[in-house]
Amino acid sequence: MLDQGLRTAVLSLQAKGHGIRQIARALQISRGAVRMVLRSGSPTVPRIERVEKAEPYRVQILEWVDRCRGNLVRVHEELIAQGVAISYPALTAFCRRHGIGHEPPAPVGHYDFEPGQEMQHDTSPHRASIGGVEQRVETASLVLCHSRMLFFQASPVVTRFYCKAFLTDALEYLSGAAATCMIDNTHVVVASGTGARMVPAPEMAAFAERFSFTFRAHEKGDANRSARVERPFHSIEHNFLAGRTFADLADLNAQARTFCDKVNATRKKHLHASPRELFAAEQPHLRPLPLYVPEVYALHHRLVDVEGHVNVHGHRYSVPYVLIGRQLEVRETKDRIDLYHGPRLVASHPKALGRTFTRVTVPEHRPPRGARPSTQPSPEEQALAQADPPPPAYAAALNQIILDDVIQALEEKRSPILLTERRDHLEFFAAKLRNFARHLVVLHGGMGVKERRRVQQQLAAIPPHEERLLLATGRYIGEGFDDARLDTLFLTLPVSWRGTLVQYTGRLHRLHPGKTEVRIFDYVDRDVPMLLRMFQRRLRGYRAIGYARGERLSGGMKASDGLIVEYDVAAGNETDFG
Repeated sequence: MLDQGLRTAVLSLQAKGHGIRQIARALQISRGAVRMVLRSGSPTVPRIERVEKAEPYRVQILEWVDRCRGNLVRVHEELIAQGVAISYPALTAFCRRHGIGHEPPAPVGHYDFEPGQEMQHDTSPHRASIGGVEQRVETASLVLCHSRMLFFQASPVVTRFYCKAFLTDALEYLSGAAATCMIDNTHVVVASGTGARMVPAPEMAAFAERFSFTFRAHEKGDANRSARVERPFHSIEHNFLAGRTFADLADLNAQARTFCDKVNATRKKHLHASPRELFAAEQPHLRPLPLYVPEVYALHHRLVDVEGHVNVHGHRYSVPYVLIGRQLEVRETKDRIDLYHGPRLVASHPKALGRTFTRVTVPEHRPPRGARPSTQPSPEEQALAQADPPPPAYAAALNQIILDDVIQALEEKRSPILLTERRDHLEFFAAKLRNFARHLVVLHGGMGVKERRRVQQQLAAIPPHEERLLLATGRYIGEGFDDARLDTLFLTLPVSWRGTLVQYTGRLHRLHPGKTEVRIFDYVDRDVPMLLRMFQRRLRGYRAIGYARGERLSGGMKASDGLIVEYDVAAGNETDFG
């Protein structure tokens, strides 16, 4: 069949007066072909109408395409089973010409970017061999759209913290930022909306403002809009990660940086240059970095436990033992854990990134041999132990106040524990409170293994809805006792060392269904200077643990001393310290 160009030539030569024989010789076609063109009088190629073999079976084809979910192989098998004599190529050609089973391919878009106009950022999950174990990592990538400069790194998870840490490294690698950063509609950056109506999270908007760029999100379903950053993920998966093993995540990221240098220096045929060469022309158009780029870190506050460690994401990091019981500020960077006591850096550890919880201990943080913190009572506590007992009237009044508080807690359906240091004091409260609690459990030091096991079984057998009361000595509680149901502590023994206070109050901090609030009752005689000093040390301990509240003041205490109730026995009233 003659194409439209030859048909146009035939008509043109005939219009100039040339004969059929001359036209056929000039165009090297048959005279019959020339006559057919002249009879049609049009350069348009006529459409050949052929009877399609599949047309009589259109209804069956439409039915089976729907039932087989568009799988033409299955449709052909079912048609053959019904005795329809049609080949598979004829079936696919029929469906393609008539748009059956699939939409016709839509043309992809093409975007041109000026130097420094846009960069694109996205993340993708991959599997990498780290430390001999195949692990899932999240790969974050940033590409300059004009020069195709690539930078990517891996992280254990995708969060706003890791996003900011990666973008900081990427912009430092590129020595600047483009005017806009195109992203998908990820919740890591987006606070609300999609596409043109996207509103970035405040902390991400502030981060972008620091580097003088703005976040933009492509419309839903328009994934081609971020094709510049999507395409390299295939190379990362099938080139960089394929066959490589890494000692740890830091090793992976170091090799990733080297891989980026290699890829950016490789000439691209479709660019007629390497990304590094095009970047030389784009770099002057990038937004310059700030004079000072602060390191990205996540801020936490942690209390040093009795072993001298703080817990960050399940991993435990040591600090100097003298800080036991104190609250520290933890700055978590992408590869380090820095611990501050006030403005001072007291410890710094490499960040543990394994999925198995680890303990990181620096030998210098442990006390020297022979200089461990004394477990003996403090001088004040020793002096109290040797002092004469209080007057009977005073002791009776104080004990009555404690009894009233315990009974009130039981009436409120709480699960209290009362701590004292003397066995006779313990027996006194046991005798007074036995008729007020359905289940009364007495715990004290020196109990045998069988007796301790019996007590544990007794506690476990108490139904959750039934009231109970625990009376114990501080020495017993310090021997590893654990009961998650406890939510109220009555501290009737004066202590001053913060480690002891952390140990006692820690019994309330176990998670338990229905526990939403914990309470501590602390008692002090403010007219005794030594007791008042011990009380003020406990206040600092409570504040470090996190019990401080801004309540009404009285009695000359400071607002930062926390919520404590003091009973003035001599005056017969009670005072709230805010």
